[in-house]
Order: sequence, then structure tokens, then C-alpha cells
Amino acid sequence: MKHLRTEYAALRAAAVAAGPDAEVPTCPGWMVKDLVDHLGLTHSWALRALHTAPDAERPRPDDRPSDWDELLGWWDTKFAELADTLADTTSNTPAWTFIGPKTFGFWSRRQAHETAIHRLDAEHALHGAAVPSLLFDVEFAADGVDEYLTRMLVRAAQLKPIERAGRVLFHAADAGRAWEVRLTPGQPPEAGPITDSATHEDATVAGTADALYRAVWGRPSGAITSGDRSLLDGLPRP
Repeated sequence: MKHLRTEYAALRAAAVAAGPDAEVPTCPGWMVKDLVDHLGLTHSWALRALHTAPDAERPRPDDRPSDWDELLGWWDTKFAELADTLADTTSNTPAWTFIGPKTFGFWSRRQAHETAIHRLDAEHALHGAAVPSLLFDVEFAADGVDEYLTRMLVRAAQLKPIERAGRVLFHAADAGRAWEVRLTPGQPPEAGPITDSATHEDATVAGTADALYRAVWGRPSGAITSGDRSLLDGLPRP
């Protein structure tokens, strides 16, 4: 919960400083108001999901105000409700989810990383390319890499099937963690710990956990990619 509140505060501050009409270079076609509208929708929808039975139909999104100041106030209210609900309820409490465990814990993790990645977008809208290279602590960033590779990538591949075959190795040296992703056209991606070190990888992505976190989500990153970079660039994203 600490990460969710921290990333929200940083995101909101950057969005307000940039202004509603600033372009978001990491989300082509979006302005900051679009980013805030998206986050408001996401946080309010997650709040609805927490109050939806695991086996119920997908919850409907809320309507949002169109005025910038009203949108900010509405977002503040919905986020506070979301954060308080997550903080006051045990992580294994049942709830509707779109993939993975149907629990509050899923939403706590998902919303922390959703907010953190879009915090990057707000920072780029405000600072351009001068966004600091180490915004996220090592464990949080590594968890974000793991969530993307083992869960969100699988969901994205359901919507946009894998078209390339290959093996991609991701290595976050400061976290002491590594993942391999095996890609087969038309099949769900397989992601997890390295199973056979003797097998040659087609591409390697290495750097700090922070850099890998940005790279897997397609944001500007200092991670170093060797081998067939098109495998990384071609990963479907939610």
C-alpha cells in the first residue's frame, strides 16, 4: 500500500505541474488530461471490482467529469476510497479480477504498478527526456518486472497472439533476479526462472531492476538489449 500511495502522489504532482494540455510523449496521442482520465477510470474501476463477486460479470466503468478541476477532485476521491479499502481489508479477501488470483491482493499489486508506470508518463510530460534513471526501489521494480512477464504478458497475448518464436532473458543484477520468456507463435508465453542455462537465448535485456521495469512496459529505459531486439519490441502490451 505504501507504494500505491507514493506513486499516486508523485503522479498527481507531475500531472498538475505539467498541466492538462501538455503532451505525453510516452503515450502518443495523449495529453495529460487523457492520462488523468485514464487513471481515474482505472482506479474507480478497480474499486468497483473490489466490491464485485469473483464469479460475477465484469464491472462497468464509472463516468468521469470532463472539467479538469472537477476531474482531479473526482480522481482524488476515488483513489482515496480505493487505497483505504485495500488497506482495511485482508489481501486474501475474494474479489473479481480479469486474470490471476481473485483476491484483493491481486488489485493491490496491479494498481501499484499501473500507477507507477503511468507516473513515468506524467514525469515525461513534465520533464521530457530528463526523467531520473532511478525512481523505483529495487524490490518494487523487480516485482513489477515479474508481474508483467508472468501475468500481464499472458493477458496481452490473449488479445494479440504471439507472432515470433524465441527465448528472451531478462536480468536485473541489483535485484539478483533473472527471468526467461519463451515465445511460440500462437501460444501463451512461458515466463519464469531460467530452466536451462545451456540453452542459447535469442535476446538478453540487462540492467537495474528500475531499467528493466521500464523496458518491459515499453517506456524509455537504460536497459541494454543484445541479440534480436525485435523480440522485446514485439512483445504484446496490455
